[in-house]
Amino acid sequence: MRAKRCVPVCTRLVLVLAMAVAVLLAPPPPLFAADAPPADVTVPAVGRSWPVGSRPRVLRGWEPPATPYGPGHRGVDLAAAPGTPVRAVAAGRVSFAGRVAGKGVVSVELTGTGQPPLRTTYEPVAAAVEEGEEVEPGEVIGTVDATGSHCAVTCVHWGLRRGDTYSNPLSLLPSWLLHRGPSRLLPVYGTT
Repeated sequence: MRAKRCVPVCTRLVLVLAMAVAVLLAPPPPLFAADAPPADVTVPAVGRSWPVGSRPRVLRGWEPPATPYGPGHRGVDLAAAPGTPVRAVAAGRVSFAGRVAGKGVVSVELTGTGQPPLRTTYEPVAAAVEEGEEVEPGEVIGTVDATGSHCAVTCVHWGLRRGDTYSNPLSLLPSWLLHRGPSRLLPVYGTT
């Protein structure tokens, strides 16, 4: 009689254990929707850090315009509280640090990205750097300004251009930084 009760219980236990293992070993969910624009293959993945935080929430993705003056979103909006440090994603030279249309803006020309060089922009930012300064990846270039955000919550608009052509700034980040999932503990097998 006891063996008959164990079969359904043991079967359920094995199924629960198998599902738990499958969930733990599954790749992390995608960072962006499947219909998001692909990364720009003409942009080298030279980024070494996110502009804010270690993996900020993307409030609005890059939506390239159909025409040069058409509607779209020429960058990505990253959730960030006022006062959050804003960091250079890659090495470069500050090409602008000041106010544009009442918003604090910092632009950095990225080293070794061709002619004309790629240029990242960050706004609204209270600049901690000046035009002409060299910056390293991860170096603080300012803080998120409490005013000037165009998002419903405070955010940093992060843009990328080469000359007059906009690109997806997420293309700067290598896949290990974009898709890094949560840490997972794996068993360690020792020899005895």
